Amino acid sequence: MNVGVVVYCRAFEFLGCRVHVDDGRLLALDASLDVDGVRTALKGVAGLCEGGEGAGQAAAEPPGGRFRWLTAPRSTVVQPGPVHAGLTRDPAAEPERLLRLLVL
Repeated sequence: MNVGVVVYCRAFEFLGCRVHVDDGRLLALDASLDVDGVRTALKGVAGLCEGGEGAGQAAAEPPGGRFRWLTAPRSTVVQPGPVHAGLTRDPAAEPERLLRLLVL
């Protein structure tokens, strides 16, 4: 189930994400799911996108480097989907648009 989107634009040095956790939908798939664990993993994704203190050693990476960290499968709780290419004039608006389209 999609719970968020990540947008990277090299030309604008932009990396952003939006997440939304619908507890009811997740628990309908697996009543024993650790929803707090999912939220914690997504908080890590958001921190990595922002590149702030929560990003650990990747905080020093440019947006492209942090994006590669995000697309590398490493979690059994939250896994990245395939990377898709696209064009936009406003990469900062894309995370919200894609969240509405693909998650909500």
